[in-house]
Amino acid sequence: MQGCEPWSAPGGSNGVLVLHGFTGNPQSMRPLAEALATAGFTVELPLLPGHGTSIEDMIPTRWEDWSGAAETHFQALASRCDHIAVVGLSMGGSLTCWLAERHKHLAGIALINPLVRTPAELIEGARGLLEAGMETIDGIGSDIKKQGLEELAYPGTPLAAGISLFEAVAEVEARLGDIHCPVLLLSSREDHVVDPVNGDTVEAAVSGPIERIMLEDSYHVATLDNDAALIEGAVVRFFTAVLDGPGTTMVG
Repeated sequence: MQGCEPWSAPGGSNGVLVLHGFTGNPQSMRPLAEALATAGFTVELPLLPGHGTSIEDMIPTRWEDWSGAAETHFQALASRCDHIAVVGLSMGGSLTCWLAERHKHLAGIALINPLVRTPAELIEGARGLLEAGMETIDGIGSDIKKQGLEELAYPGTPLAAGISLFEAVAEVEARLGDIHCPVLLLSSREDHVVDPVNGDTVEAAVSGPIERIMLEDSYHVATLDNDAALIEGAVVRFFTAVLDGPGTTMVG
């Protein structure tokens, strides 16, 4: 899909991996990635498997595909940079937490409306629809308050892929205490896709220092919404501090 391509930029010795959300693509994170590149970071914004083409390509993909791609791009960036940070939106936030739980010396992470918990009844409901023969349901993209902006997400949501995400997120939530690096959490006050209580869960569970900023004028896809400039400034400031700070270490 035009406008959904992966994007990268060469920069200094500090690298940032940028991860998009479920049924979305790099379009939603491109302005933030460009702001990070302008600030001098080496930036990698991959297109996760099954995304950004057609929903038929996404139907057979699962968490293992997306997390595997995130790990591959993380390691590739680490091979070129001295220090690494990661930022993600929604499922990209889930993947960011997943990486931080496994790489103990990650310099820092930024989470934008991350998905880290899934009610059991939601999983059971999705399974029921799948068993009833439904392969997809209505899409979840373009939850944006700002008029005239649209996320180039799929018009539908693949159920089996969604169940895979929900099940993996339960494991991510169980290990949030393994995150010891500094965390920047950006939470929309009103979000119609991921309940803001997910941010409360992150804030209560991580072991490292955390800063939380409430977004008062954006919905779920906040990186394209009214608070986009605030997010870009906050993430650049945060990563500048943690990547250039004393004792910064590469991946573990």
